[in-house]
Amino acid sequence: MVFDLGKAMRKKEEFESARLMDFDFRQRVRATRLLARALGIDEAALVEEVALRDADGLITLLAGRTGRARGEIEAIYAGCLTEARKQLIIERGDPTPNRLG
Repeated sequence: MVFDLGKAMRKKEEFESARLMDFDFRQRVRATRLLARALGIDEAALVEEVALRDADGLITLLAGRTGRARGEIEAIYAGCLTEARKQLIIERGDPTPNRLG
């Protein structure tokens, strides 16, 4: 039996990609919840929008709903993303891909 390095690397790439996408999604949902709290909006209703809109679309939606400036919403969301990442790293570990050797 011969070790297939190419196959092993593809498997690692698939695993790492899935892991990073999972972390990214969790971060986005967590940041959206934090943003909803900061703006005094129903979290559940806003989190539903995560599946329907990208971050830009979410910011546009919130600017319209709250009457706040788009730049203000962007700044709050950026802070929420940072906080969400910190929380997830504490809970799940750093998402930085593991390097071989």
